[in-house]
Amino acid sequence: MSEPILKALIQLFALISDAHLSHGISSRGKDIVRLFLAQHLNQEMVTRYMEMFDGYVKVYHDDNAVRGSLKARKRTTLTGVRILAICETIIGELQQKQKLYVLVQLLDFILFSAEITENELDFLETISSAFNIPQDEYKDISSYILNSVEDIPGKNNLMIIDSLDHALIDGVKHLSRESLRGSITLLHVTSTNSYLLRYNGSDDLFLNGQNIFSGQTYIFDHGSTIRNPVINTIYYNDISSIFTGEAFKEKILVDASGVSLTFKNSENGLHDISFHEESGNLVGILGGSGVGKTTLLTVLSGMTKPDTGSVLINGYDLYSERGSKELRGVIGFVPQDDLLIEELTVFQNLYYNARMCLDNLSGEEIENVVDNVLLEMDLYGIRDLKVGNALNKVISGGQRKRLNIALELIREPTILFADEPTSGLSSVDSEIVMTLLKEQTYRGKLVIINIHQPGSEIYKMFDKVIFIDRGGYQIFYGNPTEAIIYFKSMAGFSNAKEDQCYTCGNVNVDQML
Repeated sequence: MSEPILKALIQLFALISDAHLSHGISSRGKDIVRLFLAQHLNQEMVTRYMEMFDGYVKVYHDDNAVRGSLKARKRTTLTGVRILAICETIIGELQQKQKLYVLVQLLDFILFSAEITENELDFLETISSAFNIPQDEYKDISSYILNSVEDIPGKNNLMIIDSLDHALIDGVKHLSRESLRGSITLLHVTSTNSYLLRYNGSDDLFLNGQNIFSGQTYIFDHGSTIRNPVINTIYYNDISSIFTGEAFKEKILVDASGVSLTFKNSENGLHDISFHEESGNLVGILGGSGVGKTTLLTVLSGMTKPDTGSVLINGYDLYSERGSKELRGVIGFVPQDDLLIEELTVFQNLYYNARMCLDNLSGEEIENVVDNVLLEMDLYGIRDLKVGNALNKVISGGQRKRLNIALELIREPTILFADEPTSGLSSVDSEIVMTLLKEQTYRGKLVIINIHQPGSEIYKMFDKVIFIDRGGYQIFYGNPTEAIIYFKSMAGFSNAKEDQCYTCGNVNVDQML
């Protein structure tokens, strides 16, 4: 995070605190600021910014500034103007999830101050509006942090995890964890597809290895886990599958059972691959070069028939005559190599592809479909550029990959397979492509990709991973964070239970591979 943004946030913390001369900022309120800084800075920088925070508190809440009702009203107006000015300076540099995180920190901050005043609540609403957070979501978030669970308007966005076998509040989602003392509440913020987490109890719980303090708010994001020696681990996809699963009218189920394939005069192939997957998940097939990742992808997508075993999609055998008819149009496949016509523009490549597979639509309807896909894949701004070729590049490698994915998405397949979608891309382009694929799962699709060496952020996007070892043997299938613990335990690591770095939250995927 850049220094101007951090400085602006420190000013917001100081402004939002309605510090009274008699008692000042509470020590717990200062702890919230310190914890926020510690997640982004080293100890030396934390000390520096805490001194800056104390300085701003003195400036904004000077003794002379709060004497008399008229001066108090002037100070309130001035504070509101200052808040808007600060928000304007950082609004362009923060993503929506980061804005949500800032708002949550500010709400936590005033919760632990000496008292909550009307001015503070008004200022928070001003910040929420400046950050373009929907009004109904702000009401849910503020009630979730400042009030009780019963006061939250959007109960359908709330989940409670406790030791009971059902929820005590109507309309609230529930997850049971035997032996959990107290309760964990999660709020789904739909505009950013984020989850807020609060714990009320006395157990030692750990979020990604960090201790969870009772009554404090945390972001529960991709790849996150809640662990405790006496309860079953709570994974991010345990939560997201409950929320997103209810939104899907029809589910797609894929069952691979004992899939094997051998090549003549070679030990390579696939041996006894089995797993079960369904709509709304992003599944990664991982392993070294030449272990059979692409071969597995072609078997699952109906391109290569296995020697033994079966691939069922909603009960239909993919390789039977009836299955091939019933499943027509369900599967999309994005190959590693380009399928683009270099002389055509980005729009034309999609348009002519759509004319061939959407011949039941009129020309105008096809144009609307193409424009929507271009917007969805963030390609609308280059729609009139020729795609070019490897020697005469016009659009970037990341844009080419997104256009290749768009060629398949134009048909709206329910299951999307992608062969090495990040191959040859920069880390930034890789993350953009993977984020777009992840967004397809929120629309009810099942996305299965193979990937050679994902970074930490990309790895944590997966809901499930399948590790393939040399010779085509399946050695792990399950939750991504559980894979780290499994391999570290098998290798005899002393810190086997640590699934990610305590300090930065990164996952060392290279270590597993």
